[in-house]
Amino acid sequence: MAVDAHAQSCGLLPGSTLADARARIPQLHALSNNPEAHAAYLKHLADLANAVTPSVALDAPDGLALDITGCAHLFAGEAGLAERLQKVLQAAGASCVRMAVAPTPDMARALARFARVSPYFVNDSALVRTLPIAALECASEDAVALKRAGLKTIADVANRPSVLFTARFTSAFTGKLARVLGEEDRRISPMKSVPLVRTEHRCAEPVISQDVIEAILTLLVAKAGDALHARGEGGRTFEALFLRSDGAVRRVCIETSLPTRDADVVMRLFHDRLNALVDPLDPGFGFDVIRLAVLCAERCIESQTTLDARAEQDDQTMQLIDRLSTVFGSENITRLRPGDTHIPERAQVIVPAMAGSLPQSRCKDWIASGSDSSRPILLYRQPHAIEVETDTKEEPVVLRWRRVAHRLGAINGPERIADEWWCTPSGYGTRDYFRVESENGQRFWIFRSDATAAVPSQRKWFLHGLFP
Repeated sequence: MAVDAHAQSCGLLPGSTLADARARIPQLHALSNNPEAHAAYLKHLADLANAVTPSVALDAPDGLALDITGCAHLFAGEAGLAERLQKVLQAAGASCVRMAVAPTPDMARALARFARVSPYFVNDSALVRTLPIAALECASEDAVALKRAGLKTIADVANRPSVLFTARFTSAFTGKLARVLGEEDRRISPMKSVPLVRTEHRCAEPVISQDVIEAILTLLVAKAGDALHARGEGGRTFEALFLRSDGAVRRVCIETSLPTRDADVVMRLFHDRLNALVDPLDPGFGFDVIRLAVLCAERCIESQTTLDARAEQDDQTMQLIDRLSTVFGSENITRLRPGDTHIPERAQVIVPAMAGSLPQSRCKDWIASGSDSSRPILLYRQPHAIEVETDTKEEPVVLRWRRVAHRLGAINGPERIADEWWCTPSGYGTRDYFRVESENGQRFWIFRSDATAAVPSQRKWFLHGLFP
C-alpha cells in the first residue's frame, strides 16, 4: 500500500507483493494497513498545516490541498511557505513529502504526484505539460486508449482539438485537462469554514510563560473585538489555536449565551476554560503561533443603560451561565423552555442554558401560565399509579398512594386534556384532571385515564403532581 523514504530508495514501490519485497530485502519491516489510523494521521497533518493557512482540505487518499492566497508574504514568498510546511510535516513523522504550488488545485496535485525534479515546485506551468498521461487520473481503459494512439504526455493531448476528446471521453475528461493546465479553476472545500474574524500572533521566539501567552491572547481578543465592532456583531463562539514549535496543536474553544465583544468577558471565560482542562495547556518547547478565530457571530446592538436593575441582573445571570458552562460543560448547565403542546409532561423541554433566551413576549406568556394555580409546581416525569375510591358522581373520595390512604376534603374538576393526534400518543388517552386536597392539608393533582380500561367504571387513576 505504501513505502517510506528508505524503502523507496531501496527500489520498493507501492503495488508490489509482500513476498517479492521480502525476497529483495529480507530485513524488511512490514506493518498491517490500518485505514482508520491513516485517516486520523492525515487529519492530524491537516491540523498542522493550519500553521501556514486556515484553508486546508483533505485530498484523498493521502494528500492535502491548501489555499495559500494572501498567506505567502508571511513566509517571504511561496517557496518559503513550502519549505516551512515541509519541515512541519516531517517533524510530525511524514518521511516522504512532495508538494507543489500552482494556480489551481488540480495542477498542484498533478505536479506533486507525477513530477520528479525537486521536493517542491512553484508555479511551473511549463513543467505540467511534460507530465505523463497518468497525471490526468482518468480511467484505466481511457489511459490505455490514449497510449495506443501515441499520446504519452499532457502536451500531446493539449495540442489537439478538445472536441475530439469530448466526443470520445465525454466533457469530464476535457474539464479535468483544463483544470490541470490551469485554464479552469475549482475551489477546494476546507475541512473547517473560514472564520468570520481571525487574528494571529507569530512569535519571534517560542513562548513558554503562561503570563506571556495570556497577554498575547488578550491582545488578539481585543483586536477581534474591534473587528466585530466594525461589523456591528458580537461573537458567540471563540477558538484559540496554539501551535507548538514541535508540531503539536492545542485548541481551546469557548461559547457565550449572548453575542459579545467585551474583551474582559471573553478572557475571563478563556481563563476558566484553561483552568478546567483535564489535559493542561502544555507549551512544551514553546508556542510560535497563537491564533484567535471567531467561528460564530450574531448581530449585536448596543443598548442605552437604564435605571432598571433587572436588565443588569439579567446580564450578570447570563455571564454566570457562561462561566458555569465553560467549567462544567454546556450540556451540564440546563434550563427549561416551553414546549408547543398542552400535554403537561411535554409542556417544558430541558435545553442547554446557553441555547439562547426566548423572545420577551413569549417569556411573559410562559411566566403568566406558570403562575396559574391550577398547575402544580412539582410534576412527576412518570405519573404514579394510585387507587381511588369514588362516589356516585365518579368523583374521588379516597386515594391511596405509596400505601397511605388520604381522605379527600376538597375537590375541583374535572379538567379534560386529550391526546394530540399529530404527535406520538402518550399512552393515557383522554385524561380528566382533578385538583384535590386531603383532610390533613396535602394537595394533589390526579387524573383518570380512559386508555387503560374498556369499562368507564374500571378506569385507572394516576397522580401526576403535587401542590405546595
